[in-house]
Amino acid sequence: MAQESAREPFLMSAKLNRKTTIHRGRVFDLITENITLSNGATVDIDVLRHPGASVIVPLLEDNRLVLIKQYRHAIGTRIWEIPAGTLDHGETPLACAERELAEETGYSAAKLEPLGEIIPVPGYSDERLFIFLATNLEPVSRNLDEDELVDVHTVRFDDAIQMIYKGEIQDAKTIVGLFLAASKIEQL
Repeated sequence: MAQESAREPFLMSAKLNRKTTIHRGRVFDLITENITLSNGATVDIDVLRHPGASVIVPLLEDNRLVLIKQYRHAIGTRIWEIPAGTLDHGETPLACAERELAEETGYSAAKLEPLGEIIPVPGYSDERLFIFLATNLEPVSRNLDEDELVDVHTVRFDDAIQMIYKGEIQDAKTIVGLFLAASKIEQL
């Protein structure tokens, strides 16, 4: 756990005065929360409430990585990613990781090891990403959602790291997942 700065005079907290649902979406809700901060300021904050997601770094026996190239409408292009998906209501991150790995890549893993948890955009979302290293992969049937345009590729793990440095991989969860996996792989 990170230590707090000696310059930080007090911990911030907030009192929720009211909240208004602006939009209920398929994946997340947009809420405006009126809060009073511990310094007395009262402000409206827009927050994306998200159920969380699992992110998987699928590693084949020969140190090849299973990557996907997926169309992302928000940015208007296809990008390189590791598989990931939103948790269903009541679903554990591990169960989500197992489901998404098979759905998006056509592989199942005999071993899924937690690598860490990240909060990608804490300024406006409570989304948490649970990152797993998947090993001992076996082929299974893919089952993509209708809105998923996904191509599966295998890339040497070291080449994938170079793709980050060359700017070919720009997806934040993929970058974090690969660096966490690289650290774990060095320990093996």
